[in-house]
Amino acid sequence: MRTYASKALLATLSAAAVAATLTGAAPASRTTESGVPRLDWRDCAQPGGGLDGQECADLPVPLDYRDPDGPHVTLAVTRLRSDRPDARRGTLLVIPGGPGGSGIQKLRQKGAALRAEMGGAYDIVSFDPRGVGGSTKARCGLRADDRMLVNLRPWPGADGQIGENVARSQRVARSCARHGGAVLRSLSTANEVRDIDRFRQALGEEKLSAWGISYGTYVGAVYAQKYPQHTDRWVLDSSGDPDPERVARGWLANMSAGAEERFPDFAAWAADPARDAEGERLRLAERAADVRPLVLALAARLDRAPKETTTAGVPLTGNVLRQAVQNALYSDAAFPELARLVRAAQDPDLDPDLDRKPVLPGALAGPMSDQDAAVTMAVVCNDARWPRAVPGYARAVAADRARYPLTAGMSVNITPCAFWKGAPSEKPTRITSDGPSNVLMIQSLRDPATPYFGALKMREAFGQRARMVTVGPGGHGVYLGEGNACGDRAVTEFLTEGRRPARDQHCA
Repeated sequence: MRTYASKALLATLSAAAVAATLTGAAPASRTTESGVPRLDWRDCAQPGGGLDGQECADLPVPLDYRDPDGPHVTLAVTRLRSDRPDARRGTLLVIPGGPGGSGIQKLRQKGAALRAEMGGAYDIVSFDPRGVGGSTKARCGLRADDRMLVNLRPWPGADGQIGENVARSQRVARSCARHGGAVLRSLSTANEVRDIDRFRQALGEEKLSAWGISYGTYVGAVYAQKYPQHTDRWVLDSSGDPDPERVARGWLANMSAGAEERFPDFAAWAADPARDAEGERLRLAERAADVRPLVLALAARLDRAPKETTTAGVPLTGNVLRQAVQNALYSDAAFPELARLVRAAQDPDLDPDLDRKPVLPGALAGPMSDQDAAVTMAVVCNDARWPRAVPGYARAVAADRARYPLTAGMSVNITPCAFWKGAPSEKPTRITSDGPSNVLMIQSLRDPATPYFGALKMREAFGQRARMVTVGPGGHGVYLGEGNACGDRAVTEFLTEGRRPARDQHCA
């Protein structure tokens, strides 16, 4: 069982000592043949909204794999056993996205649907990466305004200036260096991959199958590169460019073009006359071509005159609207909420029905937890070096906001990584074609977060190891997400029957 130190004790212990306090060594009699502690599973189904049969356990892993007998941190892991043991063929790992996504929550959200698709073929497992959710906590000690999503994302000022971004990035980097300690420094893709292999050993499995989503595709790709002999059937859903010279910096930069490619889907939806025939007026323009200039003009107006919202102390600024657009492009299901926000932010003189305060989406209405904010930054800053010269960021922002107005230069702006304390401890992994041909990629043609052109780079890196299925609808996270029967069928058949397309294919 995990033990928790008091807040006072946590404040005085070093990060390594905290890690040692959180996780003690497992008794020798409770270890696998490889020496990894066995998992003591317990029921963790949540009444009134949980998933029947979901089990949880704690897995100790080294804080630093170069010192395997030193301090450990704890991973919260979870399992859904096969409901048809006679049909079971192995274990399927769900690799969460983020960085900062919770695998335990992902399994609660998707476990029932995934179990139905698998037909008993797998025990389905996942985990909270170190620093996340129920695992050993990460911290940066950030003040509340620095934990607002619209500030964690480096949106430039109204006229493109980045001075405030520079000051915030310096402040955040200092705070993380002061409060994060060894636990924060240990957050990296390389360690998550090592943690997955430790989890595999604790499960007693020679091989794992996997479904990685978003950032989880990069984790999955690195695992497949480092431990190809332990991969069975490998699914990567919504992949980014794995270029080891840029890694997360490249993913962020690619979101500019991704937003532009995806926005026409929202524009077509928002101009459909049916939006005013559902009991609520959500149609924003008579023509799809008019929606983009409407949103851009509204954001510029809010830059000059923010609008009061139903959330006290959190006004609707131009950048809050831009971030709301970015969030909504992930899924068609978020389009109505964005349309309501846009309508409520418009000039009430144009429509008496608009005389009300805008309601902010939940992700924008308050700060992230310090834990979530710390993980979100630490992994991408620890994985690779970021440029440190401020003038270079200013030039990139000016060029990018002119080319991609929807993201206004955010995607190439300065972040705390430019001032991060300590160099990355190891170089990013290069993905290659060396290894078994057992990878299936699935990708939306219009993905705002991991655009199609970036996924093609992942596909190219894998060579004959992979096949890719593309689907027509836009959005982020394809399998069991956007209702594309063709894409869902391709993934399910691969995982359950081992059938993979002979060549890359497109689902209309």
